[in-house]
Amino acid sequence: MRSAKKIAASAILQGMSMSLIGLLTILTPEMARAAGLGGHILELPSWSEIIRVLTLQDYNTRIVVIGTTLLGLAAGLVGTFLLLRKRALLSDTLSHATLPGIALTFILITWLGGDGKNLLALIVGAAVFSVLGTASVILVQKYSRLKDDAALGIVLSVYFGFGIALLGLATRMESGTAAGLSSFIYGKTASMLFFDALLIGITALGSAIVCILLFKEFTLVCFDYGFAATQGWPVVRLDFLMMTLAVVVTVIGLQAVGLILVVALLIIPPSAARFWTHSLKSMLILSGLFGALSGLLGSTFSALMANLPAGAVIVLMAALVFIFSLAFGPASGLIHQMLDRRRLTLKVARENLLRKLYELYELQGAANLANQIADGFPIEDLLAARAWSPGRLRRTLNAARTAGMIESNGNQRFSLTAEGMNEAYQIVRKHRLWEAYLITHADIAPSQVDWGADAIEHVLDREMILKLEKMLPELKDVKMPASPHELAGAGAQPAGNN
Repeated sequence: MRSAKKIAASAILQGMSMSLIGLLTILTPEMARAAGLGGHILELPSWSEIIRVLTLQDYNTRIVVIGTTLLGLAAGLVGTFLLLRKRALLSDTLSHATLPGIALTFILITWLGGDGKNLLALIVGAAVFSVLGTASVILVQKYSRLKDDAALGIVLSVYFGFGIALLGLATRMESGTAAGLSSFIYGKTASMLFFDALLIGITALGSAIVCILLFKEFTLVCFDYGFAATQGWPVVRLDFLMMTLAVVVTVIGLQAVGLILVVALLIIPPSAARFWTHSLKSMLILSGLFGALSGLLGSTFSALMANLPAGAVIVLMAALVFIFSLAFGPASGLIHQMLDRRRLTLKVARENLLRKLYELYELQGAANLANQIADGFPIEDLLAARAWSPGRLRRTLNAARTAGMIESNGNQRFSLTAEGMNEAYQIVRKHRLWEAYLITHADIAPSQVDWGADAIEHVLDREMILKLEKMLPELKDVKMPASPHELAGAGAQPAGNN
């Protein structure tokens, strides 16, 4: 899982960096003049233009917005399984492998006297070389000792270099300069036609249908390929079908966002969806929605700001969705993790305090228990019992007192309430059951088990307690097992209560 996250992060950073480079080329005056923009940088749209774009009054705007939205939907659905299959960078290889297919198809058709700018023929050529690129990666992985990242890097760079060389030859042909082949590298969303949007819509619908029909099979292949193979599932065909979907989405996305940025649409939406849920079904739905939202917002914003490249803006919108998900996602977002860690830290501190108060009661013996409950223990006894700082201990005491677990009897002496006594009893019992398990099953010395149990007792649930009692039948009916080691501050080991 960690390697999948690293691969996804690499793909996301690459897409964001290429998008920023594209925008900087437009936004920087010197670069803009060098690109022939004559100093026209960004012009804010009027209210009438904003209303016109948002209501999709222009035919071309409708085509572009609908096409990019459907492309984002298809890329989000297919990209989910790519991410889970740990093949995020393979989509990058696929996109770069399309360039020689596009250039070679143009050269061959033009040489044969046909129209080299035929979009369908160029798409077929791109698809063929995408498949060849995938096969090349598989062959390198199978017949060499190179790791996956090395195989991907080699194939990506070789195919892209071959494509650049062929592109140079194509542009030197009589019709090569006006062919617009560079639009397949950087994308040219504004030139999208009805046929392009229709093709993208059919692909999005087909991808959704395949993902729904083969959801169980794709899930099994993504999470446990070996188990699926031993159960007799056609894993090779399923894997090939999954990669075919990736090839199709990559190829149809070339004209919209370009081969450099199409990988971002395949990886960023599912990566963002991962922060919102632990359910694969929900992740698949969210990924499709995030991809569609990125296409919708990016193309709309690009239509409002005429000098902004739509492909780069679409990817930057996806990046904003990712950053928002990274920060606020309820499943594993940064803020959620910080809050969870904070809650766990407070819980551990409170439970350590309750356990220590209970153990101090034990040290006094049953005869003095009533007096100790009434009088409580001074804060100095608690400070001496654990490695607490005075400030941290006071904060923990205040939190436990607010929760009704302890009470202050004056003169800075603290005792357990009835609710706190019951909670402390459960905590101490879990602690000692785990200590007994470590001694009997892990062969750890009694003097060494306290720290191990201290770390695990806070996460033991009821199911685990029942398992421990089943593995330790001699302690099942014991209300409070005796501590296997000397308690802090004890001169003698108190007996357990049966």
